[in-house]
Amino acid sequence: MTKMALRVLTSVSISAVIYLGIAAFLVISDRQKKPTHGRDRLAFDELVIGYKGLPQLKTFAARDGRQLPYRHYPARSRKVLILLHGSGWHSQYFLPLAEFISTANLAEVYTPDLRGHGSTPERRGDIDYTDQLVDDLEDLVALVRKDNPGSLLIIGGHSSGGGLALRFAESQYGQQPDAYMLLSPWLQYNAPTIRPNGGGWALPHTRRIIGLTMLSNIGIHWFNHLPVIDFDMPKEARDGTETLSYSYRLNTGYAPRDYKKALRAITQPLLVVVGMSDEIFFADQFEPVISRYTKVKVRLMPGLTHMGVVVNTAVQPVIKDWLEVIGRRD
Repeated sequence: MTKMALRVLTSVSISAVIYLGIAAFLVISDRQKKPTHGRDRLAFDELVIGYKGLPQLKTFAARDGRQLPYRHYPARSRKVLILLHGSGWHSQYFLPLAEFISTANLAEVYTPDLRGHGSTPERRGDIDYTDQLVDDLEDLVALVRKDNPGSLLIIGGHSSGGGLALRFAESQYGQQPDAYMLLSPWLQYNAPTIRPNGGGWALPHTRRIIGLTMLSNIGIHWFNHLPVIDFDMPKEARDGTETLSYSYRLNTGYAPRDYKKALRAITQPLLVVVGMSDEIFFADQFEPVISRYTKVKVRLMPGLTHMGVVVNTAVQPVIKDWLEVIGRRD
């Protein structure tokens, strides 16, 4: 080995040690964002509604053999809508919207409790690998297609569920749906749509996230089970089925890799609905941001909050009008 080659090898080795050292320090030092309870705190009280008539949970088989829960709202329709819930809770709060859509025969509705969530998850707040939620969704799509052959398929999601829908859109499965419907969707932590405090309830371990990202970038995934974000859900809103912490791999897999690329990948009809009183997002930023990358119909709902865009009846006519048009042939 020449002296020059030795110097290069030594330099590379030192750089690698420094890189690993910085990453390890960030993972270990772990500084969590502290909660701030200002006037824009997320309004969880809107989820305190009657859940009488909630369909019983069914299960479908994921590719790893696990039985994953979902609820089904049947309808006399040739359209099917899969709704993905937001972070911290599960699909129960879709009841008013899903019931409206199905009883009006606008679409059959499926609402899965995503892996790591719900009443009795295998490991609350964790998954096995980063893209497992996408793979689980594709397995549910396969079941829905089998049970509803020839039906028009729509993937919908609220908040982080919208982020998962975008991750699905940029995956190898992204062209399977016939349309996408996003309710106050999460795009990215630094997207123009996000408010500085973001509702004050998501508390990221920023240093650890940076450190684990550095390690993942060089193929080291040993520590991706570590928690990287906590949720400051009010005690009065808890019932034991909430998920108050996410691992690095779940938190990463619940959002698009690159929201710009994900939006560019959507060539199907796309509806985005946002409440103008959303505590997490700047509602008026969605249309200018999303329209840069794909064709979109954005509806801003006066007076509706982040949760209200799902549970408030004011959103129902907007979704009804869109569902009635989707799939029409001139």
